[in-house]
Amino acid sequence: MTAAVHEVADGVYAYEQAPGGWCVSNAGIVVGGDGALVVDTLSTIPRARRLAETVDKLAAGPGRTVVNTHFHGDHAFGNQVFPPGTQIIAHEDMRTAMVTTGLALTGLWPRVDWGEIEVTPPTVTFRDHLTVHVGERRTELLRVGPAHTDHDVVVWLPEERVLFAGDIVMSGVTPFVLFGSVSGTLAALDRLAELEPEVVVGGHGPVAGPEVLDANREYLRWVQRLAAEAADSGLTPLEAAREADLGVYADLLDAERLVANLHRAHEELLSTPPRDAMEIFAELVAYNGGRLPTCLA
Repeated sequence: MTAAVHEVADGVYAYEQAPGGWCVSNAGIVVGGDGALVVDTLSTIPRARRLAETVDKLAAGPGRTVVNTHFHGDHAFGNQVFPPGTQIIAHEDMRTAMVTTGLALTGLWPRVDWGEIEVTPPTVTFRDHLTVHVGERRTELLRVGPAHTDHDVVVWLPEERVLFAGDIVMSGVTPFVLFGSVSGTLAALDRLAELEPEVVVGGHGPVAGPEVLDANREYLRWVQRLAAEAADSGLTPLEAAREADLGVYADLLDAERLVANLHRAHEELLSTPPRDAMEIFAELVAYNGGRLPTCLA
């Protein structure tokens, strides 16, 4: 499957993979005089190699810097395809999570052609904020989690007003906070809106404008309302998801994520400990009538 490469500002590219569902993620390429900064490295080795080939065609110099927005394999499994000496930058907690989690993602969809993945963790980590210069271009790495995970990083180009938002933002795809927080994601979206971006490249789905931030906020507020109604009615998150009228959200990819989102919202509402992620994933399968969520990676 061929990615679409959109030049969203001079020398700034969104590497968009359709349709954008499970493990079909986006990347970014920021070109400078001495090379390029790459935002996320995709889910499989074949896909990552195609990304690297695209970077090689666009970059004016040999330097390579990779930024991972979070630890999930569909955004970091491709780290290994970039040449020796490539700096890989991420939040300090991302490195620990990536090493601890390893190749767990591949076990969910064993029929995917993942390739021979070697977990390749970051070589440079930071806590809250880091400025990276790509030639004369300034890029700001901002920690805005907990949101999709507890350590999300976005890449912000203040001069170009382009935001690479990772999985804090989904475009045409159901948001997913199983490893993070509903309220935290809402706070992160508020912070991202304050940047006043003109172009937003989410972790999955088509390139969008700032309106996609509002769309994600509206969905998550709806989830919070559903969770409150379910708690009042004594419904479990799975039961509430089955009874929910998706309405305007019916066309979003991966509707089964509602189950996981309701679990997180329910836990935040009642201040209860998080349930095991694999147990919740099994409920996503149950919501789908016993079928695994569709993964086209």
